[in-house]
Amino acid sequence: MNHLDASKRHDFVLFFDVKDGNPNGDPDAGNLPRTDPQTGQGIVTDVALKRKIRNYVDELRGGEERFKIYVQQGAILNSQHLRAYSALDIKSKSKEESPGVRRWMCDNFFDIRAFGAVMSTEVNCGQVRGPIQLTFSRSVDRILPMDAAITRVALTKKDEKNTVKGDDGEDTARSGTIGRKAFIPYGLYVAHGYFVPSYAKDTHFDDTDLALIWQALINMWDLDRSASRGQTACQGLYIFSHDSALGNAPSHQLFKRIQVKPVGVARDFEAYKKGLTIDDANLPSGVTLTRLLEG
Repeated sequence: MNHLDASKRHDFVLFFDVKDGNPNGDPDAGNLPRTDPQTGQGIVTDVALKRKIRNYVDELRGGEERFKIYVQQGAILNSQHLRAYSALDIKSKSKEESPGVRRWMCDNFFDIRAFGAVMSTEVNCGQVRGPIQLTFSRSVDRILPMDAAITRVALTKKDEKNTVKGDDGEDTARSGTIGRKAFIPYGLYVAHGYFVPSYAKDTHFDDTDLALIWQALINMWDLDRSASRGQTACQGLYIFSHDSALGNAPSHQLFKRIQVKPVGVARDFEAYKKGLTIDDANLPSGVTLTRLLEG
């Protein structure tokens, strides 16, 4: 299967949707969903998608040495670097990268092998450029950012202003507004991605790793459930595979073959299905299209 060959170039299109949730909050805007201020389209960063991939791989295969995750919440990166020096029995140097440590990091951390990393910090393990790159995701239509007031009846400590006497004479918490929850009623997002085999060769990213990336893009949404996320799901994954490492056609021309028409107001993926077109006729020589998932 061409899409599982890490020695060839691949370009892919990912569709995912969000219903009654916040796909990627903007901390500079009160955690409201990210939007393009000119078009009103929703935005989800590449970093948000990579976080989901990392979490999925960690849950599925994190117990194996080759599939450890480098960028984790709360992780001390220099401590991760010291693992390489310790494993290779090398004394760390603050300014210079010691031979072998960059390779050890690639061989043991999946996300370094896949996405690359800047590891030239106080404990220097060099820099890696990863073969998997993702764009920002953009919604097909304008989104409608909303927020809902939320309240609670339990308090963390007694406060005369926030408590009343109950029938039993004990202090009881008042109900009160304490914050807001941001969400969108619905949004269908499209992301584009690239796999560059020359970088894969450098990081030792292989066929097994590539299969794991496709698996994660389809299934990672089910491990990212929360009340704020709403209903999120992968609705399509289309992979253009080339017969050569350098590619047989420009990626932007291939991406144009997968189009979805805006519908204005939508509340589910069914509204977009009629306007979704996949042009796989007369593909450039040396290019194949794999419809790995269709919603």
